[in-house]
Amino acid sequence: QVQLVESGGGLVQVGDSLRLSCAVSGRTVSSYVMGWFRQAPGKEREFVAGITRSGGSTYYADSVKGRFTISRDNVKNTVALQMNRLRPEDTAVYYCAAVLSTVVLASPRNYDAWGQGTQVTVSS
Repeated sequence: QVQLVESGGGLVQVGDSLRLSCAVSGRTVSSYVMGWFRQAPGKEREFVAGITRSGGSTYYADSVKGRFTISRDNVKNTVALQMNRLRPEDTAVYYCAAVLSTVVLASPRNYDAWGQGTQVTVSS
């Protein structure tokens, strides 16, 4: 089983940037498709971004396309989410997730392992 620990959340202003990091341990991270999800109060957990095992392909929710970038380092066993031009609607708890898959999956139900989450708050 793989363990995930997120970091990098915080309180920022509209238009600011944040970089979230997910440290992966327990198994070879290159075996996993990795994803970032978020959950705002009163809302369901939603897909934000995903990356294939090699890092060769990335996928984004329409709401973050062009502003967020997911990346991975299979040597350092980390996954990152660079978030630029943040908006108040990006406020949520952000989760890193892993799944043994060959393709990126958008449903949180498909993911095998989750981090504890990190809070991102964008103030206007």
